Amino acid sequence: MNTVSSLRAAREPARRSLAKIAAFGAFVVLFFQACYGVHARPQDLITGVHGMADIISRATPPDFSQFVPSLQPIMETIDLAIFGTVLGVVLAFPLALLAASNVSPARPLYYVARGIIGITRSVPDLVWALLFVTAVGLGPFPGALALGVHSIGMLGRLFSEVIEDMDMGPVEALTLTGANRLQVFTHAVVPGVLPTLLGISLYRFDENLRSSLVLGFVGAGGIGFMLLTAMNLFQYQTVSYLLIVTFLLVAIAERGSAFLRSRVQ
Repeated sequence: MNTVSSLRAAREPARRSLAKIAAFGAFVVLFFQACYGVHARPQDLITGVHGMADIISRATPPDFSQFVPSLQPIMETIDLAIFGTVLGVVLAFPLALLAASNVSPARPLYYVARGIIGITRSVPDLVWALLFVTAVGLGPFPGALALGVHSIGMLGRLFSEVIEDMDMGPVEALTLTGANRLQVFTHAVVPGVLPTLLGISLYRFDENLRSSLVLGFVGAGGIGFMLLTAMNLFQYQTVSYLLIVTFLLVAIAERGSAFLRSRVQ
């Protein structure tokens, strides 16, 4: 019996090594398949460097005279991110409570909430923007709605996972003392998950700021729309200026979000 156990123990490292080799081989195969699927041609980058250099030369120096005309689009971009994030948080939180298996009041509501979260998350925000543009016309409002709806899915999923992973001790203690569902929610659920939810919401604002730039390409306003216009008119110096502004906005939002997350967590 001991001999059999010893043989099995001796074979286990070999099996693990074979499994690692097989996993690495599968990864290599998948990577080369991806290269074939995207028609990767690194040599084209080398032969096309002069074209990129020509665009960069046309884009320098940046046209900083566009600072004043760009102030309104900059504010629109920030407002898009704020509106979309707040709308997403307000609607995602109750959905997350229904979609969390440990606090959901009924199984049918659980599946309905999960379905809504799945649909809003699976449809890209760019598609939502196109839908809302056809409904309410061009401008920042359809972009803000698109960010809000897409944020419902992303935040709803993350919120529900946080709620499912929270410590259920305080909830059970309050339930045993006879507290009603509202009291359990305000005194046990919210204090246990609020810091994490705030951190996730701030991170989502950071993501929405980046997304709002892309939504401008479909007429949703902001810097993205101004950037698209400049590209269509071959105003590359304006393009380079707007890219600098975009970088600064994203960097400031990222550092600000990181600072606030460190304070609430």
